[in-house]
Amino acid sequence: MPKVVFLPHPELCPDGAALDAESGESVLDVALRNGIFIEHACEKSCACTTCHVIVREGFDSLEESCELEDDMLDKAWGLEPDSRLGCQALVTDEDLVIEIPKYTINMVSEGN
Repeated sequence: MPKVVFLPHPELCPDGAALDAESGESVLDVALRNGIFIEHACEKSCACTTCHVIVREGFDSLEESCELEDDMLDKAWGLEPDSRLGCQALVTDEDLVIEIPKYTINMVSEGN
């Protein structure tokens, strides 16, 4: 079973986490299922950038991003070459190390 390791994030996951994942499950779903509330304003429909993550290890194991995801990522805060939308990055059989960016472009959190 692959693991998704979330690096420490001061608000969402202060201690970091190493979580079991199912092949085909999105990085966002792994996080949400384990109490790491990554914003997802468009309800996982690839229509925003609030679930932007950076894949620090295992990026090459992911399927290539589609044109729509690439267009959305162009609007993300802190875009890096290994950035993906958490709702679109599907776990394969390889472990991933994920960094949750400090900010999103969403100025008002859904939880507030």
